[in-house]
Amino acid sequence: MTVVATPPAPKLELPPLKLGPLTVDTPVILAPMAGITNSAFRRLCREYGGGLYVAEMVTSRALVERTPESLRIISHDDDEKVRSVQLYGVDPVTVGQAVRMLVEEDRADHIDLNFGCPVPKVTRRGGGSALPWKIDLFTSIVQTAVREASKGNVPLTIKMRKGIDEEHLTYLDAGRIARDSGVAAVALHGRTAAQFYSGQADWSAIARLREALPDVPVLGNGDIWSAEDAIRMVRETGVDGVVVGRGCQGRPWLFGDLMAAFEGSDERHKPSLGQVAEGVYRHAELMVETFGNDEGKALREIRKHMAWYFKGYVVGSELRTKLAMVTSLEVLRGTLDQLDLESPYPGVDAEGPRGRAGSPKKPALPKDWLLDRNMDAEQSREICHAELDVSGG
Repeated sequence: MTVVATPPAPKLELPPLKLGPLTVDTPVILAPMAGITNSAFRRLCREYGGGLYVAEMVTSRALVERTPESLRIISHDDDEKVRSVQLYGVDPVTVGQAVRMLVEEDRADHIDLNFGCPVPKVTRRGGGSALPWKIDLFTSIVQTAVREASKGNVPLTIKMRKGIDEEHLTYLDAGRIARDSGVAAVALHGRTAAQFYSGQADWSAIARLREALPDVPVLGNGDIWSAEDAIRMVRETGVDGVVVGRGCQGRPWLFGDLMAAFEGSDERHKPSLGQVAEGVYRHAELMVETFGNDEGKALREIRKHMAWYFKGYVVGSELRTKLAMVTSLEVLRGTLDQLDLESPYPGVDAEGPRGRAGSPKKPALPKDWLLDRNMDAEQSREICHAELDVSGG
């Protein structure tokens, strides 16, 4: 991998992140992303740099029911020093059972709760980023989860958004409730559910949360596409660490850049096309291992990553089409070998936003959800249907 020096920047004086008994030397967290942050991708990221790498989101109900897919999602490599699991749930009892299972069966060293998913199929049933609007339900879930996690001295954190829309913000109330409930840290994505991933993340909201919660670690998320973005977020908001999601899609080496930045180094990865190709092949090999040597499934899963990996590089449309249809490691290797492997790093064209941003839209919510900050009887009956299978956002 080509590593070059960028213009020197003052060293960030940011201490290791403390989450209960855990110490994360590089205060960087890989955000859970459904279908992406499986053990293969987490290993790739770990090979480049330090941080905390969270598995894909899993619903508490699926975990309690021990569905095969939920158990695959929470599986970790033997050398993952911190086994981090993110749970999604809407029922305090089920969430508590899932946390208890993870703790009693020694399946996690860190647990995160998802209150940030903006996907309509989740929010229309009161889950994800819609849930903190209901103070009683949010409080009950967080308190129950913290109580169960504390029995095994497992730190529990939450990740959330600013709110449902600009007229219905929840992050300050939710942050204080979570702090008072004993969470180890609070992460905020500086967008509302209505924004989805569009527009620009509001880092000023992250700064306000940091100011409102001086006695618990606050982590910032949103629009971190480079190490320099992470440095800027820390300086502008005062956060204790950063959470990176879409910025590392097709760029697992971003974690190497982030670790270098937090150590005061100006070295950054600038991979040639050949080095990207090797990274893609390595990713595919790890995917085959992740999916139990099912090469067909692994290669289908790797296809979604191709556009991200080759963003900005000179790759003809015919080859891009072939890469999006690979069926085996042999076919992948043969296709990658057709690239101009000596082609250098293209610079700014390979950087910046990646992935689908979506567009602002009115969030899908349960009937009369916004009329009151507490649940009514009908909403309490309906909320049990909000836990879907094991996918999420």
